[in-house]
Amino acid sequence: MITASIGISFYPENSDNPEELISIADTAMYYAKLKGKNNYQFYTVELKEKLEKKMSMETELRNAILNNELYLHYQPKFNLCANEMIGMEALLRWENAKFGNVPPVEFIPLAEETGLIHSIGDWVILQALEQMWEWKRKGYRSMKVSVNLSLVQLRQLDFGKKLAKAIEAYDVDPTLFELEITESVMENVAEILPTLEEIKSIGVGISIDDFGTGFSSLSYLKSLPIDTIKIDRSFILDLIHNKDDEAIVKSILNIGNNLNLSVVAEGIETVEQLNILKELECPIGQGFYFSKPLSAVDFEEKFLK
Repeated sequence: MITASIGISFYPENSDNPEELISIADTAMYYAKLKGKNNYQFYTVELKEKLEKKMSMETELRNAILNNELYLHYQPKFNLCANEMIGMEALLRWENAKFGNVPPVEFIPLAEETGLIHSIGDWVILQALEQMWEWKRKGYRSMKVSVNLSLVQLRQLDFGKKLAKAIEAYDVDPTLFELEITESVMENVAEILPTLEEIKSIGVGISIDDFGTGFSSLSYLKSLPIDTIKIDRSFILDLIHNKDDEAIVKSILNIGNNLNLSVVAEGIETVEQLNILKELECPIGQGFYFSKPLSAVDFEEKFLK
């Protein structure tokens, strides 16, 4: 089956020059491809500006590592019953001279689309392992560190081998390292299952992030080599007033208990949310109630010393 991505420009509204009309129609066609292909898009000034920004951001992102613009922040995870910190999530940030502080929701999809996620993802893992080694050298208590992993990275045939080599190089206990993947991987189980099993064989933990918002299948959940599921913040946000959200959280906790999986609640912001999660016997949580993501220096000062 053949489908078409179509870009459309108008004479004379967009231009009265034939060559330019074709050129801007081509620009609109490029956007049609970005929108998933097999659709049409009209050329507009706003579209042009959006595409120009995207191409400019891609150029900046290609130099982000070289220019030391990427860095990690760390957000703690707490045992809710004992009120004790048991680990943290490493979160990627990008501060660019031209675009300022770019939200991950903007630059991560761009990195995946352009293939830059491979080099950026490798950098994140090495940076997190180096920080773990540094904290170990200073004699701080060892805790699990989680890093987000893209489906694109999982498609690398040598990912498991590279990960094992990096963990060995930094002399980190693999059981203290965890990779967080989104539910979208469940749509590609056959493709990435060997890599997940290789990761698991190293001793590294695997967590399903934003659980309950994407493509969920209990049969896949049972067959995947995972240790943890994280309840998406959207179910925590209105937990106090929305009984449906409370029922969903309770169901996810039951799934975790029945499958012998750890469960983490994301996005805890108030004591009321915390109290409900405690009543539901949710074991672990993270969110602004405990701390916003902090630089390694600030995290060390606040939680490790």
